[in-house]
Amino acid sequence: MCGILAIIGKGKEEALVQQLSKRMSHRGPDESDIHVTENGHILSHERLSIVDLHTGKQPIQGTYSAWMIHNGEIYNHETLRKTILKKHTFRTTSDSEVIVHLYEEFGYDFCDYLDGMFSFVVVDGDDFIAGRDPLGIKPLYYGIDERGRYYFASEMKSIADQCKTFSTFPPGHYYTAKTGFVKYYKPEWEEQSKAIEELDYTAIRESLTEAVRKRLMADVPFGVLLSGGLDSSLTSSIAKRLLGDSQTLHSFSIGLDENAPDLVAARKVAKVLGTEHHELYFTIEEGIKNIEKLIWHLETYDVTSIRASTPMFFMSKEITDLGIKMVLSGEGADEIFGGYLYFRNAPSAEEFQKETIERVQKLFTADLLRADKSTMAHGLEARVPFLDKEFLELAIKIKPEEKQPKTYKGIEKYILRKAFDTPEQPYLPDEVLWRQKEQFSDGVGYNWIDQLIEFCASQVSDSEFAKAKELFPYNTPTSKEAFYYRTIFHKHFPQDSAAQTVRKWIPKWQENEDPSGRANAAHVKADVSIAKEKETV
Repeated sequence: MCGILAIIGKGKEEALVQQLSKRMSHRGPDESDIHVTENGHILSHERLSIVDLHTGKQPIQGTYSAWMIHNGEIYNHETLRKTILKKHTFRTTSDSEVIVHLYEEFGYDFCDYLDGMFSFVVVDGDDFIAGRDPLGIKPLYYGIDERGRYYFASEMKSIADQCKTFSTFPPGHYYTAKTGFVKYYKPEWEEQSKAIEELDYTAIRESLTEAVRKRLMADVPFGVLLSGGLDSSLTSSIAKRLLGDSQTLHSFSIGLDENAPDLVAARKVAKVLGTEHHELYFTIEEGIKNIEKLIWHLETYDVTSIRASTPMFFMSKEITDLGIKMVLSGEGADEIFGGYLYFRNAPSAEEFQKETIERVQKLFTADLLRADKSTMAHGLEARVPFLDKEFLELAIKIKPEEKQPKTYKGIEKYILRKAFDTPEQPYLPDEVLWRQKEQFSDGVGYNWIDQLIEFCASQVSDSEFAKAKELFPYNTPTSKEAFYYRTIFHKHFPQDSAAQTVRKWIPKWQENEDPSGRANAAHVKADVSIAKEKETV
């Protein structure tokens, strides 16, 4: 897990590129290195060492003239070494190195061989290829400066003031100067008509278990994020079963106080699983104080991302302070199975399926952005088993009639319970399995969002808010909370290109369009006063 920066084109000073790369040194606190190719192209790398702690320094040279930088993890690297790359000679045992050898073996068309999360750049003479993983778990931005040089970086802050135009690199694509963008990831599940499969509980259990198993690959201490919700609790339970007594599994949860909904539930799960559990706390004052720093790290003004990232930001620091460098997280399950409360209002099975597909496709603009940047702000790697390629192909193609919620609790819980509730030892206690859905920003304590909205409103006058359209014609903020975040974002990223990288997330099919789960009428403790000023696209 790292931060990468590549500049394709001659004339950029090496010292300046080092400074640009250091803007995201939080992503790679263990090592930093830079390489200038014979043709004057520059590759820079900020390293967080997870696999191959001793010889995996980047940039990595291939067999001949090609060089590579990579951010992420390639879970099948050992299999690739033993099969299609068995004739290649490797310089390291790093999972990253297979990328440059795949390029040497197949040219541009090799991304489908990779099983993992990644953004990378390979440079060979004046030729190059950049690519991003299928769902955009790892961030990547690209741009062009006034002299026509190409820029690629893990975070926007490293290139925003260098490029005349820049954007988010699309997930599931690679780019070369010869081909332009090429969509290499073309799964069947993206076609709504392919959702015709019957429920297979055994297949779901086996596929998700394998997804967790491969993500335990690490040469450093790791743990699990445990909110006490179904998704994180299930991945934690699977991880604990796979590890057995071979090593201690650390679990982490956070809230405003010991009575926060997530902390109460996580405490029960940790006790049942036998993890070494850590309860972490933050105050509303601390959260508000750190909003500007958080927006600088997140590179977004999306309301729900900022709300949910704050506790994750604080938790990540506490985790890395304990020496943990990697965690499993439960992102993706709600999008795959329609777990959010608003899905219960879908007007038809077809609309339900369409929304699940779209939500998964756009995860890189919201939950995946939050999961990466709020953890990597403190050099912590988050892995997401629910977004495994094979599991996605299985789960999204289930008939939507089988997944569409029949109660406010949602059919997701029924599916996963039948898949994982074994007679000899249930994976989770019933009170957690049937817990009402809480979005992360709600589960840490309801006062967090309520007082955040109140604070933001106090910072924006009516006269200032009246100028919202004039100041921000693109994605105009429609609440004082959104206006406050947008103002901070604009301070750090004033470019039009920066504003256009952001997509705002709002729920469908409900009257209150605030992104909090409590805005849905199905929430049994719904606060009808929450976010009276609606967020709209």
